[in-house]
Amino acid sequence: MPYRSFSEKIVLFSDIGYSSAPFSILYPFSQEINKIKYRNNFRPVLGLGAAYKWFSARLAVSLPLQVKPTELYGRTEQVNLNVDFSIKKWFIDLDLRNYRGYAVMNAFLWSDSLNADKPNDIKRRMNATSLSVNAWYFNSAHFKMNNVRGIKGHYVQPVHTWYIKNTLNIFGVDNALDPIIPEVLGDSLSSRTFANVYSAVDLGVIPGYAYVNRIKNWQFSGSLGFGPVVQGKFYGVNGNVRGFLGLAPRYDLRLVGGYNRENYFVMLITDFDNKSIRFNDLKYRQSYYNIRISAGVRLNRKKSKDKVER
Repeated sequence: MPYRSFSEKIVLFSDIGYSSAPFSILYPFSQEINKIKYRNNFRPVLGLGAAYKWFSARLAVSLPLQVKPTELYGRTEQVNLNVDFSIKKWFIDLDLRNYRGYAVMNAFLWSDSLNADKPNDIKRRMNATSLSVNAWYFNSAHFKMNNVRGIKGHYVQPVHTWYIKNTLNIFGVDNALDPIIPEVLGDSLSSRTFANVYSAVDLGVIPGYAYVNRIKNWQFSGSLGFGPVVQGKFYGVNGNVRGFLGLAPRYDLRLVGGYNRENYFVMLITDFDNKSIRFNDLKYRQSYYNIRISAGVRLNRKKSKDKVER
């Protein structure tokens, strides 16, 4: 086998990291402005977990600390729920993310109420949501996500494989009843620039390539996929919703690496989820990403006294 499994050991681990969901809107607003950036604040997330044989569990809580200055970025309330599991060559992932509270970057360029000392416009009610259901099929039965992450095992030989990612996504952003784009930048000839919601539902199959290796206890892996999805996209203005059907590009990127020995490990785990909607010359692009450092120990399970005597 190209990997070594430690399913008979009790694994205890902890991790710390963060997740974020910045987005941008591109449109020829003026000769000077063709892109508006929206940035959320975020809090560190601390996780505790355990694994033994088929069982694995992790509990994560957000620490009461906003990483970015609140006077510039405001406060963001975030919810992240994730469930994943493996079945033979399949890896299934269900992911729900919600972020409430954004800052419109450098809004002083068009707003007289702001200045260089207070450049951003805080939008407390602006809300971004993403629900994703993904199923990866790896051609190689030796590419195991639990071992790639380095928690339940590690690799002793390189493994590479092509894969297919089946994906269903429901996502979007809204600003309650107010326009997402500042009204002063709205185009009277384009109703979509006054929308208070952009949303989409897309479905697709994305091909990709994955690789994992371990050299002198340093394990590293990466996967990259790219392909189109069929997308139903919508925008709403004053309660009126318009919908369209089209194609959208998607890429799949995951990077994992760290130091992994038999009795302990320290791993950096990342994943990036890029989403976009296009209404002719208006483009909405959002990146959901997670970054965390995971460290743990693998303990031998003590044998009962009766078994030792026998």
